[in-house]
Amino acid sequence: MKTILSLFLLIITFNAQTFYGENPLAHTYSIVARDTVTGEMGVAVQSHWFSVGTIVSWGEAGVGVVATQSFVNVSFGPNGLALLREGFNAQDVLDKLIEEDEGRDYRQLAILDAKGNVATYSGKKCTPEAGHLQGNQFSVQANMMKYDTVWRVMKETFENSKGSLAERLLLTLEAAEEAGGDIRGKQSASLLVVKAESTGKVWEDRLVDLHVEDHPEPLVELRRLYRVHQAYEHMNKGDLAIEHGDMELAMKEYSAAEELFPENLEMKFWRAVTLTNIGELESALPIFKEVFSKDNNWKILTPKLLVNELLNVSETELQRILSVGD
Repeated sequence: MKTILSLFLLIITFNAQTFYGENPLAHTYSIVARDTVTGEMGVAVQSHWFSVGTIVSWGEAGVGVVATQSFVNVSFGPNGLALLREGFNAQDVLDKLIEEDEGRDYRQLAILDAKGNVATYSGKKCTPEAGHLQGNQFSVQANMMKYDTVWRVMKETFENSKGSLAERLLLTLEAAEEAGGDIRGKQSASLLVVKAESTGKVWEDRLVDLHVEDHPEPLVELRRLYRVHQAYEHMNKGDLAIEHGDMELAMKEYSAAEELFPENLEMKFWRAVTLTNIGELESALPIFKEVFSKDNNWKILTPKLLVNELLNVSETELQRILSVGD
């Protein structure tokens, strides 16, 4: 009898490992979507699982995005993108991946191609509450939810939201959490947005790529990171404007960055530098004083900027700047 029982348990263990034993248990809610105007594509996710974005979210400019979840078959991500790259549409890719997976009953998968075609699958053994809904060039999917209304709320939120694709994806996640979310709670989240067409430069094709790996309020932190991301986008544009000698544009971009991230000293510092370079030293001095008083390293850095002409001042003007920190 013990031998039979042991054999029975061994069979159960083997089957469990075949289907999901080696796969992350990323029960979650997510959305894949394409902006019908810009063509940008994105995937956003939140889960009570560590570093959920590294296993659930996949995307490539000009190709598509994938969300693979529940008892995650991580290979669906890279393999799905590879098939899309070969020219298969979203439904063909999903059908092929699911057909070849013995653990299909435990999977949840959403695929969106660059043309806006979307395909979604929820296995019959996904942990309740589980389901998905599709809309115009997007899909929302969830499993192990507290309520079976979560994905409906997500769909309605995305359809009625405005703004950039990244903003709409964030709003959809926040609505899901407000509607009950993951029954286990919350731990990590991610937001990925890629360009409509590939430039051949991966670092340019990923417009947003943010991860909250482990946090008591992952969506609050993801929202904060997105705000910081936007601020640094303005900073980058300001830096580029300086390279092109357009100080007025640089000033505009640095001011926008500081408004989004006012607690950041670096943004204040570069606004002061830009003001100085366009002949507004008197307006810059109070800002330099504030920055130097909080971190003297910025004062030490200031004269070094003359070497590469990031700061264009006379020796007298430089001393005026440095003296405000005394």
